[in-house]
Amino acid sequence: MTEHTLPFPASLPAAGQVVLIRVFVNGPGGGNPVPLVADARGMDAAQMQEVARAHGHESAFVLPADVPGADWRLRFFVPHHEMEMCGHATVGTLWALRRWGLWTTPTARVQTMSGLVDVEWDAAGQRVWISQPAVREEVLDASAAALVARTLRLHDATPRPTTNAATSRVKTLVPLPEVAALQALAPDFAAMESTCDAIASTGLYPYALQAGGPVAEPTVFARQFPRKSGYPEDAATGIAAAALWGHLAAAGTIPVGSPAQPVVCTVRQGDAMGSPSAIAVRPRFDAQGNVAGCWLSGEVVEGAA
Repeated sequence: MTEHTLPFPASLPAAGQVVLIRVFVNGPGGGNPVPLVADARGMDAAQMQEVARAHGHESAFVLPADVPGADWRLRFFVPHHEMEMCGHATVGTLWALRRWGLWTTPTARVQTMSGLVDVEWDAAGQRVWISQPAVREEVLDASAAALVARTLRLHDATPRPTTNAATSRVKTLVPLPEVAALQALAPDFAAMESTCDAIASTGLYPYALQAGGPVAEPTVFARQFPRKSGYPEDAATGIAAAALWGHLAAAGTIPVGSPAQPVVCTVRQGDAMGSPSAIAVRPRFDAQGNVAGCWLSGEVVEGAA
């Protein structure tokens, strides 16, 4: 099968056709690119892998669902392997399906290797919101935290509570005292894979809270260094932002609001790469008013530029 990339089409592309979008955009050149195949029927895993390798980004592939209650099945590949879940690719894919008139209802549900993901259409904001479950957390011991600090080249001796957190894939959360220190990081990329293997993580996610920002609208800055994806840094990582939000919300570091007035937190990523990105995260409440995970959203634009 030969794939060709064309400008974003007005209607559903042909089977195997790759179109490009950017998700979680926060300014010129921002967001994370998604090569998207809206009809991947007939493609095997090797062909999907080749699309991701050729474009150098997380790529999404839409297939018919094969479990009850799901509208579509999504597969995700990075240049080196298949992923169970990809937040920005899911947001972008549903945005594109909306543009092509294939999704017209207020809600949808998509099947992923990580489980079923609920989707909402925000008509007022013209945005897609996708669900993530409650965070799972494990605090790393001192030796593991020290290994992470060495890999990030954190030269001060300040002990940091380093946490493995996940709503799907495990990310390692590392708090830093200020945004400037975060943006100045120059990790030991040669050690990234072995460090992540040693701590059972798929990437390091250092972060810093914005100082002096409005408490009712918290902003957190973060950077994502993946274990082994085929590139050293990620411009916007929805599932990492969900894990970070869950960690901070559970600790009471950021407010969540109420079902009537949920607080939206913004996770800023990609600034150090020149790809400014913004991931909106808000709480997901159950019928009793308890926080039961979160919703992710962000701006999507056509094309790779």
